[in-house]
Amino acid sequence: MNTGIRATLKGFGYKGGGPMWSWVLHRITGAGIILFVALHVVAAFLLQQYGSGIGKAINVVYESWPFQAFIYFCVIFHALNGARIIVLDLWPQMLQYQREATWLQWLTFIPIYGLTLFLLIGRGLSGG
Repeated sequence: MNTGIRATLKGFGYKGGGPMWSWVLHRITGAGIILFVALHVVAAFLLQQYGSGIGKAINVVYESWPFQAFIYFCVIFHALNGARIIVLDLWPQMLQYQREATWLQWLTFIPIYGLTLFLLIGRGLSGG
């Protein structure tokens, strides 16, 4: 294989542990939030302008508990990761504790999201 291509492919390799996975998840959750907002706007437009069945179908999708679980994951993770990034940007001397900050973020995220899922699934099972 050409050394230039090999060097380019090597750049896509995994490099970094928790902070890199947080970086990747931050992008995915941001895209998930954008997807939700776009679906919401399109559904509202279609329902208001045309009373469309497509708008109702989109509502069914984003009102379903699996989609809501995904959106809650996106919003909570994105907010906590953003807060971690803000702290590290405002106080650069804290960068030496980036891995610890990532662990703290996860230790905060897991119980919050766990409680959210518990309430979401409980509401779904009760028919509410």
